[in-house]
Amino acid sequence: MSFFKKVKQIPWWGYALGVLYFALQYAMYRFGDFLSQVIGTKANAWCPKIPFIDDMIGVVPFFVVFYIFSYVFWICAPMAVSLTKRSHFLNYIIGLSAAYIVGFLIFTFFPSYMDRAAEGLLNFTSNGGLFETLLAGIYSSDGGTMAFNMCPSYHCLISLYCYLGVHGQPEISKGFKIYSAVMAILIWLSTMLTKQHYFLDTVVGISIALICYLVVKAINPGEKIMAKRA
Repeated sequence: MSFFKKVKQIPWWGYALGVLYFALQYAMYRFGDFLSQVIGTKANAWCPKIPFIDDMIGVVPFFVVFYIFSYVFWICAPMAVSLTKRSHFLNYIIGLSAAYIVGFLIFTFFPSYMDRAAEGLLNFTSNGGLFETLLAGIYSSDGGTMAFNMCPSYHCLISLYCYLGVHGQPEISKGFKIYSAVMAILIWLSTMLTKQHYFLDTVVGISIALICYLVVKAINPGEKIMAKRA
């Protein structure tokens, strides 16, 4: 089936949830930061840096392209998963929601930080190239000198779930599955190669997504909900 025919088959709620969950992740990220200030946990934020690993990872400005493209990737993922069985789509939404909530709770009660000045990143972005300018814009919109809520990386968490949503689903083409896997890997790399995250942030983000996916798959609430409706 052609790409355009597939796009025409996407139900309205696939489009709606694609936009809604993109907005939701941003809202939870920001609200977690706000709450951590209100309840005082932000004052005791911890740094997830592992020096002997993170100091070996240099900045590759070009990877800011994949970091920014992740937003498109996230919006499109629920649209693609909406083409699968309804029970699987429900499991996808339930698991993704659970992963969001786990991340939000960590942001609120165990916030983390990166000191970009100490990492030498602010001087680096003053070089004036296109990718450096884009990277400077990302830094500026995400805390400036001090970045908070580093761990877990929502970029890694959500991107992995984008792939897990289409993995093993017969309704999704092999090409799209490969594309999703490659994009998830490139986005994971971009979080570290743009110094938006430390290595541990990516590990925790990936782990949360995988655990939520496996737990929901084992419980299979989507199948139970569809059985009740039938």
